[in-house]
Amino acid sequence: MKLNRINSKILTVAAACLLTFTSCEKDLDREPITEVTSASMYADFNNYKNILAKCYAGLAMSGQTGGDGEPDIGGIDGGTSNYLRQYFQLQELPTDEAVIAWQDGALPDLHNMTWSANNEFITAFYYRIFYQVAVCNEFIRETTDTKLASRNITGENAAKAVDYRNEARLLRALSYYHAIDLFGNVPFVTEEASVGKDGPPRITRADLFKYVEAELKDLETTLKDPRTNEYGRADKAVAWALLAKLYLNAEVYTGTARYSDARIYAEKVINAGYGLKSKYEDLFLADNHMSNPEVVFPINFDGQHTRTFGGTTYIIHAAIGGSMNPADFGVNGGWGGLRTTRSFVELFPDANGSKDKRGKFYTEGQDIEINNISTFTDGYPLIKFKNLTSTGRPGSDPAGDFVDTDFPMFRLADMYLTYAEAVLRGGGGSQAQALQYVNALRTRAYGDNTGNVSSLTLDFILNERARELSWEATRRTDLIRFGKFTSGAYLWPWKGGVKAGKAVEAHRVLYPIPNSDLIANPNLI
Repeated sequence: MKLNRINSKILTVAAACLLTFTSCEKDLDREPITEVTSASMYADFNNYKNILAKCYAGLAMSGQTGGDGEPDIGGIDGGTSNYLRQYFQLQELPTDEAVIAWQDGALPDLHNMTWSANNEFITAFYYRIFYQVAVCNEFIRETTDTKLASRNITGENAAKAVDYRNEARLLRALSYYHAIDLFGNVPFVTEEASVGKDGPPRITRADLFKYVEAELKDLETTLKDPRTNEYGRADKAVAWALLAKLYLNAEVYTGTARYSDARIYAEKVINAGYGLKSKYEDLFLADNHMSNPEVVFPINFDGQHTRTFGGTTYIIHAAIGGSMNPADFGVNGGWGGLRTTRSFVELFPDANGSKDKRGKFYTEGQDIEINNISTFTDGYPLIKFKNLTSTGRPGSDPAGDFVDTDFPMFRLADMYLTYAEAVLRGGGGSQAQALQYVNALRTRAYGDNTGNVSSLTLDFILNERARELSWEATRRTDLIRFGKFTSGAYLWPWKGGVKAGKAVEAHRVLYPIPNSDLIANPNLI
């Protein structure tokens, strides 16, 4: 799988105003709007849902046409630069959960933890974050109460527009959360900023934390109640889940622990009517949008409407190679890329999932030892995401290129583990309740209570998060919170570019601001 490099022509602010919008959400499928002015587009309320769909679509798609064509950001290959694809890579490749065989550009530097400020994959995600912020800012800016009134949008339509605006604010908060977590001190711009040539001001990590916290605290009173919005759209529970994750990592982000708050907001999600899906495997299939009480917020994919080489299309295809049969995963071929390390495999009682169903790896013709990262048969691929339905049928794309499998950005299991960790870290609550939540996950994983435990430790929670949430883009953040990402406290194969693993520089807990943006924006450091 060849990956194109990013050139130096990417602007510091990816977009100030979009002139074309297209929907890619399963429940937001509407006709695209093309070649119209911003003024005419917002004059007609019938266009608003289409425009909101673009805010959601930015998490899944990279461009305006199928296969990530006509990319939203100039100078970036659409398929390579997909938001979820790069988020997955930055969260997983520098950890024990994933290595990738491809030698494209500076991609190997991610697992070796030797990246620089010129790394094109880091740059791609950085600009995706701020493109998303720009898209949401524009929608928020154009849906103020004053502007709605000036366009004679009143009554029920005005109320819907306010709901849409709140959803856009939530999506902006999500991207700013990713900026806090991965980059720290970053550019900051809201809908109140004037669109111009000057670069946006720099905001510190701690101050951006306060801003996102305040936004989410306001949104938890204004978004729709949990599970009352359309599938794939934000509601109060999404704000609660994001607050729980923000507070769980607050000590890393600000130096001040907020574990009690993390527990409280995890509890809000837990008590909002969600439940565990009976079969763990069904969470990651082509019809995982059907009868799924566990997922709080998915990124939606559809093999016919979201034809992207990123997202779950990337995760599924890239983990197939060697003697693996692509048809067993509902696709037409493998890209020979993603596998896991021995350290991750050994977190499970066996490698075939016969005991813990979450630990199923492809082992035939594969070597658990990774002697050469670029050799696909070195390392075990994780068998998790598939483009097959729960009845075994392939997804909707007849060619098998693009997948239907939605990605669970937030789900109930994560909130169970957040609650348990917060309790163990002194955040109040009940240790007995924490144990009950963890054992509920293990009962599902083992098919009975043979995997249940009688006590909890923080190290156990870290390992359980890996077992439950593998390849769901949480591992880097978790290892940093536990002090094991850069230090010698935990070594895995090829950490630091050494087969046996080694400690790396402490500054690797953050990715660098791309040099291109430092040059373009003198406000940045």
